[in-house]
Amino acid sequence: MRKKPATVRIARWSATHPWSAIGLWVVFVAACLVLGGAAGTNAISDEESGVRESGRAGKIVHSGDFPEKAEENVLITAEDGGKLDPAAGREAAADVVERMKALDEVEDVGDPVPAPDGQALLVPVTMKGDTENADRRVQPLLDAGASVQDAHEGVRVDEVGTGSTAKGLSETLGEDFKKAELISLPLTLLILLVVFGAIIAAGVPVVLALSCVGAAVGLSTLASHVLPETSAVGNVILLMGMAVGVDYSLFYLKREREERRAGKSHVDAIEVAAETSGHTVVVSGTTVIVAMAGLYLAHEATFASLATGSIIVVAVAVLASLTVLPALLAKLGRWVDKPKVPFLWRLTMRSGESRVWPALLRPALSKPFITLVVSVGALLLLAVPALDMKLKQPGSDDLSRDIAVVRAMDRLTAHFPSKGTVHQVAVRAPADRADDVKTALNSLLERTAKDELFAHDSTPTIEVSEDGRVHTVDVGTPFQPKSDGARESLDVLREWVPHAMADVPGAESAVGGKVAQGVDFTAHLEERMPWVVGFVLLLTFVTMVLIFRSIAVALSAILLNLLSAAAAFGVLVAVFQNTWAEGLLDFHSSGAVVSWLPLFLFVVLFGLSMDYHVFVVSRIREAALAGAPTRTAVREGITRSAGVVTSAAIVMVGVFAIFGTLSMVEFKQLGVGLAAAILLDAVIIRIYVLPALMTALGKGNWWPGRVSRPGGPTSFPDQTEPARRNAEEQPQYARFAAEQQYGQPSAPQAPRQPYQQGGYRHDGHQRPGQYHDEAPRPGSYQQ
Repeated sequence: MRKKPATVRIARWSATHPWSAIGLWVVFVAACLVLGGAAGTNAISDEESGVRESGRAGKIVHSGDFPEKAEENVLITAEDGGKLDPAAGREAAADVVERMKALDEVEDVGDPVPAPDGQALLVPVTMKGDTENADRRVQPLLDAGASVQDAHEGVRVDEVGTGSTAKGLSETLGEDFKKAELISLPLTLLILLVVFGAIIAAGVPVVLALSCVGAAVGLSTLASHVLPETSAVGNVILLMGMAVGVDYSLFYLKREREERRAGKSHVDAIEVAAETSGHTVVVSGTTVIVAMAGLYLAHEATFASLATGSIIVVAVAVLASLTVLPALLAKLGRWVDKPKVPFLWRLTMRSGESRVWPALLRPALSKPFITLVVSVGALLLLAVPALDMKLKQPGSDDLSRDIAVVRAMDRLTAHFPSKGTVHQVAVRAPADRADDVKTALNSLLERTAKDELFAHDSTPTIEVSEDGRVHTVDVGTPFQPKSDGARESLDVLREWVPHAMADVPGAESAVGGKVAQGVDFTAHLEERMPWVVGFVLLLTFVTMVLIFRSIAVALSAILLNLLSAAAAFGVLVAVFQNTWAEGLLDFHSSGAVVSWLPLFLFVVLFGLSMDYHVFVVSRIREAALAGAPTRTAVREGITRSAGVVTSAAIVMVGVFAIFGTLSMVEFKQLGVGLAAAILLDAVIIRIYVLPALMTALGKGNWWPGRVSRPGGPTSFPDQTEPARRNAEEQPQYARFAAEQQYGQPSAPQAPRQPYQQGGYRHDGHQRPGQYHDEAPRPGSYQQ
């Protein structure tokens, strides 16, 4: 008897030792959380995240070892937004100075500074301590400002700075993600209730996915001490973890339940699920992991962090599906199908052939060339807007104006432009050339003072490191970060700085800042994108060739994935580079897509779409191996996998779409892009493009190989729920499966009866090549 695959051996051990497997999983998750919490997060610094010239500027500033101070700006304006009464403004400013000086959290308070337009006063405040946890120490300053406003009628007191801005944004985002969690969990449970018709069966995938997210967060925190972590990693782990964690459990649980309905014992049903769905989960998870590894080729710290978090959560989800899930199913037994939801339970247990999917597939099967042209044309039409895609980094102008601190930032920059968009000039030179550097920088500042591209409300201050080697100066501009004016001022400054430093021997200079970082980051991605895309395409091709031993299948997988990704990018551009959806999704269009999204979306979509492609094409090939003509094999493969693939797609679309409700524009674009891509992939690609293409290719689908003779063993185990016969036929199917798939002798039985599988039939005496193309009998198979 052949040795069973590792997935089966692991599943059998877990099923026969359920408490051990469950206990080990609980210990694993708890250890990840405890160790991760104890180690803390090593966040990406500006020095590590920068690229190109802005990256060099960050490294120069870092080498100067400047003390980091948390700066706060207290802005005093008229409460009604009109003209500020000078006397009332001075009284409020004096009160601010007095109250702030009395606080233990404050190190220094500057003199009030009048705005050039005379409509505001600014009180600069320096906090004690570092900038990392300023948001947790800034509340007394905010309370003091609120007290001043209450005590002085007719004035508004705003505070914008290192701690107050971070606190305001984090509170808003925290509320966003709490809302997303409150929506996503019930939505996922509702979808799974419709799929399974039982509460426990619906709850198992959700609980398991949440445990995977928890373990991955802890492991990601530990990994951050090797590869520093960006703040978005936790959100990506939640997004990916819920999607793949629920999907992998869904595939496994649905197959195990179907095998039990076919008459197998709990352990045998788990073994079948492990060899079929478990095998596909491993293949799918491995593909996603290697695809995400392509992000390392971007040579950028943020992408490396996102890749690490995604790889960890997918690996944990695969591990959970292979180990603790079989143990849970074995321990729950038939309780997994309880409590039953009456109507939904009857819906999931109905027998007979589905009428919906054959009807949907009829155009692709009867007129494949016309269907292919129409469906591909529709996707290409959706992809057209992507040709005009513009990439920009998100900035303060992308934030929702419903956030109080964002409105305060707008008022601050309106009266003091130099506090808004700022370019940072950094120079490193030998210490004995410090005077020459200062002279050159002062000459540069005189030049900017005469140019309208730069802000003139305050005089920039040159800062010098203790060793005299590094000089920095912030040069403000009156334009929004993403505006053409801000970009033009950056280009001008980058042209002027080298000329200013030309007479300083050994000087190294660079211009950084938020605008520069965005411009350089976008240019860097455009340069590295071909390498990442090429790696992912090559990986997809090699993976599909190894799985299906067919170059034609591999090429079609690449083309279909490129088509769905292009259509998704078109939807993304149409929604976010225009204004028609602003009210619908509550965002302000900047006329661009966040620069890191296309590359990240491309990699994620190629990984996730492989789930569906492997499931569906494996079913089609299985039917072809059993002797079915191409048209029938395509019909049977897609119809029999439709239920589980559709359920998985609905779960993913639901989870991703919730991210479109968050305040940050990058998360809106991420959620909408992923949801649109999965929806297009599950509907247009799987129902129309894929079946039409495979029907049109015929035997060419398997080029350069060919399918085995009818009745031969399939090299690809069943990936989704098997075809189901009526009650009289189930015992024969169970005996056939036991003999054919596992090599185990069955109990003495009557001579094998012909078995019918979704429209094509074999018996023990059928000649090679003999095929019966007949319509399936009622009850011959269940979706």
